[in-house]
Amino acid sequence: MTSASGGAGMVDWDLAVATATRLARSGPEVSRAEARAVVSELRRHALEAEEHVRAFTRMGSSSLLTTAATPVLVVDRPGWIRANVAGFRTVVRPLVEKLQSRRSDSPGSAALGSLGEKATGVEVGAVLAFLSGKVLGQYETFAPAEFPGALPVAPDSPAGILETPRQALPPLTPGRLLLVAPNIVQVERELDVNPHDFRLWVCLHEETHRTQFTAVPWLRDHIQSEVQSFLAQTDVDPVALLDRARDLLAGRGEERRGSLLEVVQSPQQRDTLNRLTAVMSLLEGHADVVMDGVGPAVVPSVAEIREKFQRRRAGGAGRLDLVVRRLLGMDAKLRQYQDGAVFVRGVVDRVGMDGFNRVWTSPNTLPTRDEIHNPGAWVARVTA
Repeated sequence: MTSASGGAGMVDWDLAVATATRLARSGPEVSRAEARAVVSELRRHALEAEEHVRAFTRMGSSSLLTTAATPVLVVDRPGWIRANVAGFRTVVRPLVEKLQSRRSDSPGSAALGSLGEKATGVEVGAVLAFLSGKVLGQYETFAPAEFPGALPVAPDSPAGILETPRQALPPLTPGRLLLVAPNIVQVERELDVNPHDFRLWVCLHEETHRTQFTAVPWLRDHIQSEVQSFLAQTDVDPVALLDRARDLLAGRGEERRGSLLEVVQSPQQRDTLNRLTAVMSLLEGHADVVMDGVGPAVVPSVAEIREKFQRRRAGGAGRLDLVVRRLLGMDAKLRQYQDGAVFVRGVVDRVGMDGFNRVWTSPNTLPTRDEIHNPGAWVARVTA
């Protein structure tokens, strides 16, 4: 069964986009000339950051997956929303097919399915609206080959100079880089830091992610396989999901410390999630180490930026913001940055950057979740 919007069996994606763009807050006030200058500088910094990151990490592109084939788009909040919806549709397709199979055997599934898709579309839209004001940049690992249904931006708006995430991707492309211009401007104003330094600093982090996936051609397929395994193990029995939700609300066992994502986990999913957590901690921590390692040479105010940004990252905007972040698992994301950075620095201190780069050899050389907290154990296992 498919929804009227062309979505498949779980989410009304068009409604999700419409809800998110309606609920998303407007960005900071800038003139059209200011917006053009910001976009131009971000594009320039993205190119500059590539050279700095490759020199620092000593990672080169594979012959098939080059950064030239992975576009860099400077987008506004609605553009980020549309791009992520397209990515979600690609990632959750196996789970959707599983739901379709269950529904085909259920009486009244068409009517209930339509209602469920719309309700979930609104829920997904609300989450995307919240996140659209938080993300500074993003490497879209699972970007589909083409993004259908992109909505045009008002030509008389400063955002009209931003790219719409609709362009087709070249064959073999592992993803593309998004820089969310209004969020970058908003944060640099809130932190009261040098805007030119801050924009390059952000680009260094995001460019590191692009380098990771273009220099390590097996990485995307490995992560995609783990994600698909996680989704394939999802228990779509509503009774089982309700039981786990009750455990969370009642604060029973380990569920008390979890996010909403963890409510749907089976024991098998926990193992998969542990592996995903380890690799995501590695990727995020590596990017943080690189952006600060490159920083002193090209970002004069990097120490001030890192101090202020870390304080903002840890504190959140307010009590409600902290609650939402916990429910969405964003606190776990913050721990990934911290734990991963400690791991990367610990390994580099022991065996140098070339020794650390053995982590990219194969899935077997990726750190386990325990090794993320014990760099010496990884060094002993991989470099012995």
